Amino acid sequence: MLSNRESARRSRMRKQKHLDDLMAQVGHLRKDNSQILAALHTATQRYLGVEADNSVLRTQMMELNTRLRSLDEILCYINGGANHGFGANDDGFTRPWSFMAENGHQPVMASVDMFPYR
Repeated sequence: MLSNRESARRSRMRKQKHLDDLMAQVGHLRKDNSQILAALHTATQRYLGVEADNSVLRTQMMELNTRLRSLDEILCYINGGANHGFGANDDGFTRPWSFMAENGHQPVMASVDMFPYR
């Protein structure tokens, strides 16, 4: 009878230790889960920010492509309807940057930041 009591006591202690271990594991897993959720939230916010930036850039790219096509049409019209590039008979109006290049100046480059998003 004493042996049975001791065996039951050891069994209860093993069960309690197992339960304590499981509760510690639950706490650790909950902590890991909350960290993963926080990282997911951060990644989602960054993704949405990048998507918004990409949308703005796509819109700006389309606007700049439209402007480029318009300028190309103007150059084609100025060059007599044939846009074959700049030939030897350029008058400086169709190629205003040629004067700058001949005098050692660089042309001014446009930046996407120059055109505000609408």
